[in-house]
Amino acid sequence: MKIDLRKDFTYSLLVPTSMGIRIAPANGQPVHGSNTFSLQATSAESNVASVASYLGLPVKILTTFVKGSPMAQIIKDNLASRHMTYEGREVEQGGPWGYRHQINIADSGCGSRGPRVWNDRAGEVGRTLNVKDFDLDRIFGKEGVQIVHLSGLVGALSPDTGNFCLELARAAKKHGTRISFDLNYRASFWKNREEELRAIFTEIAGVSDILLGNEEDFQLCLGIEGPEAGGKGIAAKIDGFKGMITRVKEAFPNASVFATTLREVVNTNQHLWGAIMSAGGEWHVVEPREIGVLDRIGGGDGFVGGMLYAILKGWEPQKWIQFGWASGALAATLLTDYAQPADEDQVWSIWQGNARVKR
Repeated sequence: MKIDLRKDFTYSLLVPTSMGIRIAPANGQPVHGSNTFSLQATSAESNVASVASYLGLPVKILTTFVKGSPMAQIIKDNLASRHMTYEGREVEQGGPWGYRHQINIADSGCGSRGPRVWNDRAGEVGRTLNVKDFDLDRIFGKEGVQIVHLSGLVGALSPDTGNFCLELARAAKKHGTRISFDLNYRASFWKNREEELRAIFTEIAGVSDILLGNEEDFQLCLGIEGPEAGGKGIAAKIDGFKGMITRVKEAFPNASVFATTLREVVNTNQHLWGAIMSAGGEWHVVEPREIGVLDRIGGGDGFVGGMLYAILKGWEPQKWIQFGWASGALAATLLTDYAQPADEDQVWSIWQGNARVKR
């Protein structure tokens, strides 16, 4: 089974996102007890795109910036360092109480102390993302895109961003671009907007080729009955997920790939990491294996990014989930919340369990 991709394209992957900054204490310390922090540009969606961009595929980010902001400059420089092209409107700050880029304040945890993440999104400029600011016929028709990756986090930011993601999906479908949709349900984003967002997410899912999410995502975003109650452990979770995906397939027959990760936390720095994927009616499962974790944030994004890279490379489906699993495991070893693979061999070495020095 393979996903047919456009042959006439400028970009392998197109990703709309709201960029921000991540602040984290040094040496795995808690936020409230620290006075030394690192700062990096971040967003879940650009995290996904990083696997492809570091491995040499052309990637484009659609976003928006605060005009004249030093944070915007940091973000632009970071995207360029990740070999990504970006396009986005410059929005006037509007004074000290106006727009700014979102702030993610993250304590990665250590040992028995679990991670804690605080999202500060007041005045987020990404909520102004509007379809009117982009020429979709140029992007999808003249430039050409193989896969557009959409996230429910962006779709639920505001009415404008919801419509933006919907129009991107419609334009992608019109021009033969494949659509990847990670549902990413967030209760705080959906509060008092359930009917509006359910309609948007259902239409996007209806034209998507790749659907990603956990049990909660499929239930709360799309109204799909969740997994049946079963025994304890990962095996029961896999069986329940298979049953739910069967119902998702019936409701959304356009999609041919469905995937999610599996995680058991032993402690902050030791996880059991697995994945499950359905592609063309066949199941592919990576039973959870032990991985070392420096910072778990971004592991799921790394999985999606690795899987999309494998699809773009035209590999067989078994390698999609393997490369995705290993890309997620790679991201967990880094202080950045995105994977930075040196080459394909580094990712495959993780899959093979080969951590020996390479000279």
